[in-house]
Amino acid sequence: MMNEKGFTLIEMLIVLLVISILLIITVPNITKHQSTIQTKGCEAFSKMVQAQVEAYQIDHNKLPAGVAELKTEGYLKETTCPNGSAVTIDTGGQVSVSDNGGK
Repeated sequence: MMNEKGFTLIEMLIVLLVISILLIITVPNITKHQSTIQTKGCEAFSKMVQAQVEAYQIDHNKLPAGVAELKTEGYLKETTCPNGSAVTIDTGGQVSVSDNGGK
């Protein structure tokens, strides 16, 4: 028979075994830290919204009435944190996050 180059069935099974072991190790680790990841994502989102409030204020010489106005003007695509918490802007232009979200 000709010498054909390629992977044998055993080699493919070994590669699949290694990939499976890596998935078994990483998936539980990610799910265990999901709340921490979402909390950090919410903190980063609120800082980004604060920056967009300041950009809006520079462009329009006034503070936005709320997060909805930032969205309609194109400053934001989303109005809630990754964990579902609502973001609000007070009359002084400070961004805050409510704790009623969470999945």
